[in-house]
Amino acid sequence: MSGKVYLVGAGPGDYKLLTLKALDCIKEAEVIVYDRLANPQYLELARPDAELIYVGKASSNHTMTQDEINEVLAVKAKEGKVVTRLKGGDPYVFGRGGEEGEYLLERNIAFEVVPGITSAIGGLCYAGIPITHRDYTPSFHVVTGHLKDETNDTINWNALATMNGTIVFLMGLSNLHKICTNLMTEGMNPNTPAAVINWATRPNQKVATGTLVTIEEEVKKAGLTSPSLIVVGEVVRLREKLNFFENRPLFGQNIMVTRSRTQSSSLKAKLIELGANVFEIPTIEIQPRQGEEIDAKLQTLKDYNYIVFGSQNAVSLFFERLYALGKDARSLGEAKVVAVGSATAKCLETYGIRPDFMPERFTQESIAELLEDKLTKEDKVLIAQGSLARDVLYTKINEICEVETLLLYDTVLNESSKVRLKQLLNSERVDVITFTSSSTAKNLMALLDEEDKEKVRAIKCISIGEITSKAMRDLGLTVYKEANPFTIEGLINCLCEQ
Repeated sequence: MSGKVYLVGAGPGDYKLLTLKALDCIKEAEVIVYDRLANPQYLELARPDAELIYVGKASSNHTMTQDEINEVLAVKAKEGKVVTRLKGGDPYVFGRGGEEGEYLLERNIAFEVVPGITSAIGGLCYAGIPITHRDYTPSFHVVTGHLKDETNDTINWNALATMNGTIVFLMGLSNLHKICTNLMTEGMNPNTPAAVINWATRPNQKVATGTLVTIEEEVKKAGLTSPSLIVVGEVVRLREKLNFFENRPLFGQNIMVTRSRTQSSSLKAKLIELGANVFEIPTIEIQPRQGEEIDAKLQTLKDYNYIVFGSQNAVSLFFERLYALGKDARSLGEAKVVAVGSATAKCLETYGIRPDFMPERFTQESIAELLEDKLTKEDKVLIAQGSLARDVLYTKINEICEVETLLLYDTVLNESSKVRLKQLLNSERVDVITFTSSSTAKNLMALLDEEDKEKVRAIKCISIGEITSKAMRDLGLTVYKEANPFTIEGLINCLCEQ
């Protein structure tokens, strides 16, 4: 039985510009054949057993020829597999999707085309250049920047030069001189605005603007390389006014996030929204604990007058285990609930619990100060936390009343991040490193040799709070800034204020 091939447009690069149908094709594919311009983050959405085949093409450097790519698609489909051919932009806008479709059709292989946002439109938007505007242009043309046969130029340069519309050239940076020269030779005003957009819609987007006469020099000054697209037309004049993408507070900043992968998603999403280029290097891994001791304490929750939650992880794992025992929030009885901070409080609310108390400063010391006037010697307190939590709170409460700890997880070193971390440090692409706990700082340094530790010490390091800051200083790191308040929001504000 033959499978099926989906020719999928992955859009111009921004992770969120993927269509819902394209997302389904990625998630359901047994084989993904992907190119250089498709955002690599999309591959993280693939099923674990999916076969990933890279067929990327750069100028004069093709991993596979088009004929070989066609054959791969056909062979995998004939094996009865669902194949997603993932392409940057749109499959039918110079993506050779038409050729692939013809090849499959000739071999009686079913296929579908899933359109994507082409960089010819989306890339211009992110550069602040509308492809059409009734005050500037009545039309637009999208033109290949290179031909099937470079010796046989079939482009009607006279028509392009005289049509008074926006012209977008894709994949044409190496031919920029020829493009500008041909347009001027055919009568286009040399002062016509032009722009070159490199890595359009991505956090590392760069744009050079000028005229047909000056744009080559501007591209050289900016150091632009492929992949880039070229825009010629009066609409380029609107870039200064409509450039929203590069005006975001963290645009162009390369930020390393060191939280565990399960925790980093919200921070990563917020940083990307603010324009940052985010590198996830999870230095810690959360390993849930199980056992009779945990279950026994969860069976007797009504015996406690106060239950303190020391982290979001503690909340999630507490209720996960509670539900597994066939219980729910009613098991907490009349116990007062304490959250160490706002993020922990929000996590509690997802389980229908609004904490009774939360300190102004999100530290164990502050919780102890908050509770010391409320506790009596007859009270019994349970602290739900991880194994690496400090014992400050336990010690102080133990001076007043009975207290027990419920250790729900271990925070361990994530060795899998070591190679990626070294690559990033060697690339000199990291501007800022964020630390959201003492563990993230300690584990990051544990993954490094002495040479790389010195590289980290030369990078701006931002701490989520005073306890993390102390750990960083003990490791020889300079705290560039410290969040206030000690929250993810406070951390983000620090980044925006640099």
